[in-house]
Parts: sequence; structure tokens; C-alpha cells
Amino acid sequence: MADPLLVQSIRRDAKPLTQAGDYDAIVDAVGDARIVLLGEASHGTSEFYTMRAEITKRLLERKGFRIIAVEGDWPSCYEINRWIKNYTGAAATARGALAGFGRWPEWMWANEEIETFAQWLKAFNGIREGNDRAGIYGFDVYSLWESMEETIRYLRNTNSPELDQAIRAYECFGPYGRDEQAYGAAAAYALGESCEQEVVDLLRDLRMRRMGTNLKDEESLNAVMNTLVAADAERYYRAMIHGGPDSWNIRDTHMTEVMAQLMNAYGDDAKIIVWAHNTHIGDARATDMADEGMVNVGQLARERFGAENVFAIGFGTYEGTVVAGRSWGAQAAAMRVPKAMEGSWEDAMHEAGVASGWLLFRGRESDYGERIGHRAIGVVYQPQYERFGNYVPSTMSARYDAFVFVDRTNALKPVVLEPVLS
Repeated sequence: MADPLLVQSIRRDAKPLTQAGDYDAIVDAVGDARIVLLGEASHGTSEFYTMRAEITKRLLERKGFRIIAVEGDWPSCYEINRWIKNYTGAAATARGALAGFGRWPEWMWANEEIETFAQWLKAFNGIREGNDRAGIYGFDVYSLWESMEETIRYLRNTNSPELDQAIRAYECFGPYGRDEQAYGAAAAYALGESCEQEVVDLLRDLRMRRMGTNLKDEESLNAVMNTLVAADAERYYRAMIHGGPDSWNIRDTHMTEVMAQLMNAYGDDAKIIVWAHNTHIGDARATDMADEGMVNVGQLARERFGAENVFAIGFGTYEGTVVAGRSWGAQAAAMRVPKAMEGSWEDAMHEAGVASGWLLFRGRESDYGERIGHRAIGVVYQPQYERFGNYVPSTMSARYDAFVFVDRTNALKPVVLEPVLS
């Protein structure tokens, strides 16, 4: 049973999110923050995508935000960026731009919700130029091979002096046949030579020659960022073999660095919106992640840019359906999300009668300062075992600045979707 005092506080403080105008209050609450972190309790819930899109639209229109960084691969997301900015050689349609998401879990971005949002972004940019156009970028670390290939493509097309250096770096990974785990194991256990120095040297040289990169030459920025991805991906896959917090910390530190690089590229007054899982955007220090030695974007952004400049919004649900896989790499399917565990944060929101609404924690820290289980669903999901590992002990008012809740949610709509599983 949910804590009656907590339920009472939620009933008092919750504001509705049932009409378009209700989102304006969230944007007002953001205030002067330059970084807005928009979470999600799963990677496969339609409402999380559409509601983040509504908030993002208002931040672009009313607050002057122009950068959107999402939990996706840089090369694939850059195809959307090319399309919404009408770059030469971009895909003909939004669906065509999404075709680049071939890496599992492709449904995270190759879905109808993102297609619709990308079409809106293209229209938004249609009457703007240069730095006034919105850009969308992937800030994750997984695309080792793809990022190296994109770097070589750019260097070859521009007859750049770093081309031979980039080819040598890429060839270092050749024996591992695009198998990140095979490379990580070989490098971690000294079964082969690490390629770390090759990609680090390439990143250094590209940065030195392109320190003046700006949005007049975004393709050059693209090359530098792809090389940054390759350098950090090499470290990530090497650390992943050993287990522990290091690989996670490399990943979230990379995400934060990409945010900083993008803000630098857009200029001194740049503002950025981040779309990522709650486990990334909610301050790790307010969860048991800290006990494991883990950091995340929410923590690092507050430390690096100042807590006053960061506004983090968590998202959650009580029950519904979600897209996920039964195991890593498995076929995506719509699955049932069972009713939230008794005594959890989601249970309290449900008991308070919040159908679709939001809470502002700032100014109410004492009312939401107790640690409580808070549901997190990943790309791999087995609902029958949910209560044994899907609830993160969290101090909600320290983890987020605000929280959006939908009592019953629905699976997002990938291009191809399997029938709902019981």
C-alpha cells in the first residue's frame, strides 16, 4: 500500500496534462535553465515520446532552445539532422532518414512518433537559417564501426590530410569483424593490441585542425564528433569486459561531453534538450547507483554546468504496454506492463488519482525526500520478473526537478511490430 502522506502530497501538488495548454506550465517552470533533461521509464512507450515532443516544441518556440541530443547513435541521428535541415544529399522523406537505424534496438528511433516529430522539426526549420535552426543529434557511444566509417568518408570527400591516419586507425579494428565484444576482450586481456592510441591520436589531430568549427561547416563538426565517439567507444568496449561501473561511467561521461561540444558549436547562448532514459537523466546521487560507484548525465550535468542551469524531468507509468525484447537482440514485441509494485512511486501516483499529470519538486523537497522504489524498464524486459530488478530506490525530489506521469500508457509504433504478448 502506498504511503498515505505521500499520496496526500501528490493529490495536493499534481497538475493536469490533458490539454495542449497544460504543457505551458512545465515550460514556465524551466525558467532560465539552459539544459533540460527529459527522461523516460522505458524505451518503448508512445506517451513518453509524444509528451517529450510537446515539451520540446515549446522550448524551441518560447525559450530559444536549438539543440536536441538523444540516446541514440551519432551517425544514425545525424541522418535525421540532415533531413530536418534540408542538407544536400539528405533522405527524401522522414521515413527515409529513419532507415539508418539498423542497430538493435532500432525501434527506439525508427518509429512513427519520431517520424511525426521530425516532420514538425523540418517545418520549424523551414523559415530559419544557420544557428537559428534546430538540430537533433545522437550522444550515445555504441557506434564504433559506423563512426569510424563516417570519419573516413568525410576525410576522403574533403581530401583531408588525416585520411591515411583514419584508415590506419580503422584497419586496427579490422581483425575483429565488427564484433565489439571480440575487440573488447582481446584488448582487455592483452590477446591483441589495443587500438586506443590510433583513435585518440586521430581525435587530437582533427580537433587541433578544426578548433574553429561552427555551424557553417557542420559536416566538419560531424567528422570530429564521430572520431570522439570512436575514441570513447573503444574505451567503453574494453571496460565492458571487466564489468563493474567503469563502462557505464565512460558512456555517461561521453554523453555529457557531447552535450558540451554541441553547446560550444551553437554559441555562447546555446540551450540543449536531452532525451534519455530516467537512469541517465535523473541524478545518480539520489539513487542506489551511487552506492555502486556509478555516475550519470543528470549528476555530471549539474556538476559541470551548475545545478541552476539544469532542469531534469522524469517520466513514469502505472501500467499499459511497451515495446521491448525478451533478450538482447531479440525480436521487438509489444508486452504488457503489469500494475506497479505496491508501495512504489508509481503506485503512489496511481493511488493519488493522477491519470495524466505532472509534479514540480522544487520547493517541495521535504514532501518527496524519502527513498522509494521507482520503476525502470530497459530494452530487454521480462514482465514476470519485474519486481526483482526493475525498481530503483530513489529520492525523487533530489533525482528530478519535476515528474510527468501517465497512469496507463501504450507501446510506441515501430515501422514493424509483432503482436502483443501476454
